[in-house]
Amino acid sequence: MSATRPLEGIRVLDLTVALAGPYGSLLLGGLGAEVIRVESPGGGDIARNNPPYVGKEGVHFGVRREDEVSLTILNRARNKKSITLDLKSEQGLALFMELAKECDVVIENASEGVTARLGVDYESVRRANPKIVYASIKAFGEPSPYPKLKGMDIIVQALSGIMDVTGFADGPPTRSGLPMADLIAPLYAVNGILAALIHRGKTGEGQLVQVSMLDCLSSMVAEEHFDVFVGHGYPKRSGNFHDRLVPFGVYGTRDGYVAMVAFQPDWFQNLMEALGRPEMAKDPRYATRGPRMNHAAELNAMIEEWTRQRSTEEVIRELQEKRGVPAAAVRSPLDVLKDPMLQKRGAVVKLEHPGLADVEAMGMGLPIKFSKTPVQFDQPAQELGASNDEIYRSLLKLPEDRLQQLRDEGVI
Repeated sequence: MSATRPLEGIRVLDLTVALAGPYGSLLLGGLGAEVIRVESPGGGDIARNNPPYVGKEGVHFGVRREDEVSLTILNRARNKKSITLDLKSEQGLALFMELAKECDVVIENASEGVTARLGVDYESVRRANPKIVYASIKAFGEPSPYPKLKGMDIIVQALSGIMDVTGFADGPPTRSGLPMADLIAPLYAVNGILAALIHRGKTGEGQLVQVSMLDCLSSMVAEEHFDVFVGHGYPKRSGNFHDRLVPFGVYGTRDGYVAMVAFQPDWFQNLMEALGRPEMAKDPRYATRGPRMNHAAELNAMIEEWTRQRSTEEVIRELQEKRGVPAAAVRSPLDVLKDPMLQKRGAVVKLEHPGLADVEAMGMGLPIKFSKTPVQFDQPAQELGASNDEIYRSLLKLPEDRLQQLRDEGVI
């Protein structure tokens, strides 16, 4: 494999905090971009105070000590160089613009209006570097239709409609177990950044890339035709089943749960044979998918009556291995994190810290593989401001007396 990574030579100025932005810059860093993360002197990203904390005595959820690091930061700040800079000061803003001239991308996810107040918004940065690709991730877009509302993941999930279609028909709307808005928006942002870099390569022009967390989730809601389904009497929430593709769902077993899909004719035939009901595959009520939707509840009950009498392993062996009906065990997060195959492929990786012998925690891997170039999160998260000397001295060529003056005045 080539030692050159796909985004090697691209420099990113990272103004992000929390999760939606840092996950985007994490991906760019894993793909080979040089990510310079700008944090406030003395404080840094709010996520640096997220419990649990990791120190020489292990992981705990108590009060963070000075020599400890947030597990969140160990996960999200890999492959990034941390510098400190007071953007509220005149000298800090000037230094930021000097950095922007040396960068290809700026990425931020500040609250609406913050970058403009600080003077680091797209129009201001573009004047310093017309070729800059400036990516902005906002909760609701800018201008926001909800100007006084903080854009937290659960708020975006609620407004997007995703919560109202998640859960059981007779239960309440349900939040996704993962922060989907925070994780999906940066995927779109990275796509936008890469497309803008390709456009710049053709034209020499930089541009603004805008992504709204609400837009991202709402566009996914539109993938399913809920307007049609609800109009024809089907519930918005279908729990562990998907009636349009019945049999399609999660069924209880004697010792757990199994996910199963059998809507294709041969799969359905084989499932019915396993249940000892082969005649149902020719019954007009069940033979084709359209009529079958109207009998989904009774069909699912019949299937679960069969699975409940067997272990998960027995169900999978009978359906998947013997009959080719897609079926898999519902695994716990711990099962996934400990899966040696996923660890080998780099989907989940062990977190590391230079000052800690063993963190004993897994983190997000980079689930993209290239045939020619290596990619991965292989640089541990840095302490706040660890790259100040490298960036200010080597990149901006500031002399030592100037650096000391900036330190003394709290600018860096």
